[in-house]
Amino acid sequence: MVAARQQRRRRWGVPVLLVAYVGYVGLGAAVLQALERPAEVQAAQQLLREHWELLANHTCLQGPALQRLIEGIIQAYKSGITLQGNTTSLGRWDYSGSFFFSISAITTIGYGNLSPSTVVGRIFCIVFALFGIPLNLVLLNEIGQLMLLGVQHCACRLGEVFHWQNKTSFLMKTCALVTGLLLFLLLPPLLFSDKEGWSYEESFYYSFITLSTIGFGDYVIGMNPDRTYPGWYKNVISLWILFGMAWLALVIKFCINLLESSSDFCQCNKKNKEMAEDLMDGNKNSMTGLHSAETCSDKDTKTKGPVESHSYTAPTEAL
Repeated sequence: MVAARQQRRRRWGVPVLLVAYVGYVGLGAAVLQALERPAEVQAAQQLLREHWELLANHTCLQGPALQRLIEGIIQAYKSGITLQGNTTSLGRWDYSGSFFFSISAITTIGYGNLSPSTVVGRIFCIVFALFGIPLNLVLLNEIGQLMLLGVQHCACRLGEVFHWQNKTSFLMKTCALVTGLLLFLLLPPLLFSDKEGWSYEESFYYSFITLSTIGFGDYVIGMNPDRTYPGWYKNVISLWILFGMAWLALVIKFCINLLESSSDFCQCNKKNKEMAEDLMDGNKNSMTGLHSAETCSDKDTKTKGPVESHSYTAPTEAL
């Protein structure tokens, strides 16, 4: 009976999780629509006004020609080319830009602001990511283990100094969380604000979107043609991405373990309840069996005669 209940729980577990998943995504979609849709409509109306004002003030321009120019500018911007007066700016596919693109590819961030435009480049990108993604996962796992060892060492030292041996696990988790928050989420936005000209909120938003490998591409470092970036900038950010992803993976794993432990606690309560029900069912069955046995015994006693009863007990007396 317990095995049957476990099978039923497993069978219904996936649909319940799927319903919760779809509901959570649907709720997020509704909130985002309510927040972002008005801004989108306003931006579209502003673009149309500027488009018609440009055509009205410059009668020599024609609508189809202007549309082709706009599409060409958008496509060039996606390729990393921007107009600066009478010249164009290049630099997204120099070595530092290509190195940063390689990092974003194998870490599965995929900002989307830059992609190969040649057939050979796309084929190479497929092969490069096919072997690079497992290599990146192995490296992130090793970095995460080193981080855990360092945090455990620091927590043990603190426990020895302050005699908090019973709180070592709590100290370890607290140190890992606080140190990671400072090094990967709270301090790097200051650098981005200085080099990119973003606000702290935009820089913090970019930091989390990058380390979580969401990678929307609305904010990407080193892509402003009006700014001059130092040579070490993208290399340091690449290291920050590697170690930051390893730390955030540990945090996410801790959250998963927390959810699983709470689920196990609920299942443990259910299991105890089921065991109690099974015990009660077992008691009922045993009582029913005992009652049946007594009934059968009474029936046999009534149906058997004195001779049969004596002949049944004779072997026992002989022994």
